[in-house]
Amino acid sequence: MATQKHSVSGWTAFAAVLMIFGGAMAFLEGISAIAHDQLFVTTRNYVFSFSLTGWGWIHLILGIIILLAGVSLLATGAMWARVIGVILAGLGALANFLWIPHYPFWAIVLVAINIFIIWALCTDNHHHTAATR
Repeated sequence: MATQKHSVSGWTAFAAVLMIFGGAMAFLEGISAIAHDQLFVTTRNYVFSFSLTGWGWIHLILGIIILLAGVSLLATGAMWARVIGVILAGLGALANFLWIPHYPFWAIVLVAINIFIIWALCTDNHHHTAATR
């Protein structure tokens, strides 16, 4: 039985590492918000006014999913993993954009990381040919 070696290009590996890092950061952000950390500011009259615990669960679950997708992308480099990566990074950027009133610096950094992930996955033109499979 022959084993297949998957090759992951540089930009895909970069995006996967950023997904793992960004997912871990979102996971820690979620844990901190669920624990009602005094670090976060609660904002009155905010359009997307979930409770701090609600935002925490959103970031915790999204962080776990992004982290696992990053590991899968790094392991396989498959097109489906890249598409899932773009979708999850878009959701992560949106969630952190909505999180800006609670912790602006952290949220802006994670929005930037998610944008870099999308850019890296969309600009990578690594094509597998029959000879490299």
